[in-house]
Amino acid sequence: MTTVQTREPQKIHPHKFTLWVGMGSIVMMFAALTSAYIVKKNQSSWLEFELPRIFWYSTFVILASSVTIQLAIKAFKAREMNRYRNLVTITAILGVLFLVMQGLGFQSLELKNIALTGAKSNSAASFLFVITFLHMLHVLGGVIALLVIFFKAYRQKVKNYSAMPIELAGTYWHFVDAIWIYLFIFYNWIG
Repeated sequence: MTTVQTREPQKIHPHKFTLWVGMGSIVMMFAALTSAYIVKKNQSSWLEFELPRIFWYSTFVILASSVTIQLAIKAFKAREMNRYRNLVTITAILGVLFLVMQGLGFQSLELKNIALTGAKSNSAASFLFVITFLHMLHVLGGVIALLVIFFKAYRQKVKNYSAMPIELAGTYWHFVDAIWIYLFIFYNWIG
């Protein structure tokens, strides 16, 4: 007589499922916008310009923040709460720094008389602004999530050692990092 063992399929946590569905829709939005960028680029009025150097620096900042969030997840799981708190703090600061640097990049373009919006704007600059600004909004959402985790991390007593919140924030943070890398490569070499 043979015994057949059946394994229950592993179920994905509802929050993780929701996050993945949301990220899928965000990918489609950025794919549509960059496709429109390529189509619009073939028009004769398209303005060619170089991205400000600060966009390069902001890329390094967001890459560093992906490292710190991953280390924070690892520290939380190891119950190294002081290290976890420090790494979450550094990640949040790097996220804010990324946003500031992006804003300075737009300011740099405006100072070079490349209007991003309005009657004097060119569709090239407007596309750059809209796509990058939408990414900045998604990063801001990640920073807000990190700030919530940050404040929870500094409470005196940790009642729940569930890694789910930091894992969700980490997954999302890596996602916005990957989106920026895609956009950065797109702006510099594809688009």
